[in-house]
Amino acid sequence: MGHTSNLSVSGRTSAHDDFVDTSSSTPVINRYSRRVSVCAEAFNPDEDEEDTEPRVVHPKTDEQRCRLQEACKDILIFKNLDQEQLSQVLDAMFERRVEPQEHVIDQGDDGDNFYVIERGLYDIFVARDGQSRCVGRYDNHGSFGELALMYNTPRAATIVATTDGALWGLDRVTFRRIILKNNAKKRKMYEIFVESVPILKSLEPSERMKIVDVIGEKNYKDGDRIIAQGDKADCFYIVESGEVKIMMKSKTKSGQESNQEVEITRCKRGQYFGELALVTNKPRAASAYAVEDVKCLVMDVQAFERLLGPCMDIMKRNITHYEEQLVALFGSSMDLRDPGK
Repeated sequence: MGHTSNLSVSGRTSAHDDFVDTSSSTPVINRYSRRVSVCAEAFNPDEDEEDTEPRVVHPKTDEQRCRLQEACKDILIFKNLDQEQLSQVLDAMFERRVEPQEHVIDQGDDGDNFYVIERGLYDIFVARDGQSRCVGRYDNHGSFGELALMYNTPRAATIVATTDGALWGLDRVTFRRIILKNNAKKRKMYEIFVESVPILKSLEPSERMKIVDVIGEKNYKDGDRIIAQGDKADCFYIVESGEVKIMMKSKTKSGQESNQEVEITRCKRGQYFGELALVTNKPRAASAYAVEDVKCLVMDVQAFERLLGPCMDIMKRNITHYEEQLVALFGSSMDLRDPGK
């Protein structure tokens, strides 16, 4: 999936959620679940008593440790951990091998573990109105299972392995002790900024806080390429500071000036880019470059699909605006419908 940077010069911001739309799906509640009641609020780290629990450590060989570190290197939920916290998380993770058709988690169950994918294909099923449908797939990378642990809610989807695979699990106690405490600090840092982002104003405060919980932060130097035209899309970006330049090479006007990149627009604080490919399921239609030092909040495609569903109509309407811009620049909007290098 790919999406072009926001071509709009307006401050409109767009976001979307993870494959599992927790805001609109109705999880099947297992009446035999271990907890009598399920609280939808995020736990308060300041009131957490699980710090008294002994640290969980699963011994690993050097080879396992290397595979684990590789699997976790791009997991956004780990990005804001300091070195000691990350080390404790990696110590606590355990390897789980899966077989085709094995259910990793089932919708309606209590959350026990958070999972990082090392390899394998996993289909995502959501049951609604008595019918189960596949709403997405993880392809050899990504993570899942954090929402039930963050918000004490039942599993919002069923994850089924379709091939042999390997996962790394993190138990609920360690997840809450380290990840949620770290997220509490992150909430204080980003709460005011996220509330100011125009595209997110249509969300409920609790929905905006869920976005804060899953975003990561990335820094770029002047001239760094953040996304490349033609690439598959994996993330959605909101500019926290600095300026991002959106550039496009016209596929339909390739004979002109050696197909040089043309500047489409610039995105500043509170504006977003990278959503187009995620909405249209096409490759990136433009490239994005940092102008001087830039800091972006980044959301991976799964979180985009899951959390930003309520913003999708705005993002889809913006596609018409993008098309108008391309017609003005290139005389055609074909580059948006058939993006590529």
